[in-house]
Amino acid sequence: MSGLVHRILELPGWLVLLVAGLVVFVEDALFVGFVVPGETVALLAGAAAKLGHVSLPGVLIVVIVAAIVGDSVGYEVGRHLGPQVLRLRIFDKRRARLDDAQDFLARRGGSAVFLGRWIAFFRAVMPFLAGTARMRYPKFLAWNAAGGLAWGATVVVLGYAAGASYAQVEKTFGRDAAFVALAVVIVAVAVWRIRAHRAERRGRTGDRRSG
Repeated sequence: MSGLVHRILELPGWLVLLVAGLVVFVEDALFVGFVVPGETVALLAGAAAKLGHVSLPGVLIVVIVAAIVGDSVGYEVGRHLGPQVLRLRIFDKRRARLDDAQDFLARRGGSAVFLGRWIAFFRAVMPFLAGTARMRYPKFLAWNAAGGLAWGATVVVLGYAAGASYAQVEKTFGRDAAFVALAVVIVAVAVWRIRAHRAERRGRTGDRRSG
């Protein structure tokens, strides 16, 4: 993780924007969020903005637009190829999580698109599943835009705040220690999000059993 931090923060500003935009877009458009770390890269782009490598408004615009457009592409893939893609063997090991996502979408409707953006696996597959379920695109777009705006702004600003800590640690202890500190912050955010998701899944399982 510290190696990834180092590579991202050493990139020139235009390349930070390009990498952040591409990774966030691909995570959502091609439902590969369980492989591509879109949230991590957005956090690092926010940190790079705090360090003066790139403008904060630029990072916000790129991440938010990439998230919204990527979700729209994922929706279209699901709308046109959904059943065929869902039969691919690559999803066999994640079939239970896909079932959870489909159940969540069936219960929550459009709000699942918004809420799913905050959970890595759901963020990757929810647009695709919404397209497969033939959710009306205007409804999808409204929830997608709201989620992309809220998620993008939150993650980038968290990265910006982490960048302030990075600068202070670098000044006091040196660059290597700062890289490690920022990596710890990012891992802590990821762990918190994973635990919140697991707690939610346990709650949903308990509800189903009690029903």
